[in-house]
Amino acid sequence: MLKDFKPVLGILLRFIIIYLVLLFAYQFYLNSEKESGLDSFSRIIADQVSYLQNMIGYSTQLYDDIRNEQVWFYVKDQYTTRMVEGCNAVSVMILFISFVFAFYKGAKTFIFVGIGLLLLYIMNLIRIIGLNIVMADHKEYGKIFHDFVFPAIIYGTVVLLWLIWIKFFALKNENT
Repeated sequence: MLKDFKPVLGILLRFIIIYLVLLFAYQFYLNSEKESGLDSFSRIIADQVSYLQNMIGYSTQLYDDIRNEQVWFYVKDQYTTRMVEGCNAVSVMILFISFVFAFYKGAKTFIFVGIGLLLLYIMNLIRIIGLNIVMADHKEYGKIFHDFVFPAIIYGTVVLLWLIWIKFFALKNENT
């Protein structure tokens, strides 16, 4: 009977192992940067968001709050939001990578993960920019956009990528 579940258990085991390895590696990275405030990957994202917002006419400056491991966005003469480690979407990316590699299909797995990570990175930049614009222009909608709309966009992108991976790559019959 266990023989029937062997493929499913293999996929589940691969997912768990990959997820835990990436999660521990990410935690090790975060621990190594604890003294410098916000981690450098999150800081790069904050810098890029600031640059893009300035390009589209939303005058933005960054204020480092090293002690609290965050960076504040100062947009249109007000502190709109703050960038913390959780805003960098790395946890979402780890989940995405783990799922796709659980259904490993050779070299195309690496290509799909690379393209998917790039898309998730861009979507996360757009998400943060969108939140800053909402908070600068329509603060009364800030909570609903932060808690529901923008998470739905980033997680929706992950689910869409997973569906594409499963439908067009992972379960595609190699003989056709």
